[in-house]
Amino acid sequence: MNRWRTALLCLCLLATTAQNCPASEAAYRGIEDDRTNGVKHGLFEIREEARQFIARENLSRGSHWEVLDPNLKIQVPRCAVPLTVKWVPKAYGLSAPNVAVSCGRTVGGSWEKHWNVFVPVTSER
Repeated sequence: MNRWRTALLCLCLLATTAQNCPASEAAYRGIEDDRTNGVKHGLFEIREEARQFIARENLSRGSHWEVLDPNLKIQVPRCAVPLTVKWVPKAYGLSAPNVAVSCGRTVGGSWEKHWNVFVPVTSER
């Protein structure tokens, strides 16, 4: 039975035009479609928080940062409190600048109590 499931999954991944195949939908899911629901916090909203933070930074400092997309593989539980955003310290050793979008408390029964999503930023040229 397990071999059949594996074969079916492979077929779904190969069938790029299959409309009812969950695997093909997941493969093409973009950040615009990754929205907050009753269980998880969407990467779209997380990116928007990062964009608002960077817009304020650019305005106050005269800088020209641009927000990139967070990793689409990230899944976090829905946040119960307003998100916060701050620069990730250089001491974290990341190869490029990032901002951390953070949740201080998730909804009850979530698999994590709090979380941070690092969102990369780049300097516009």
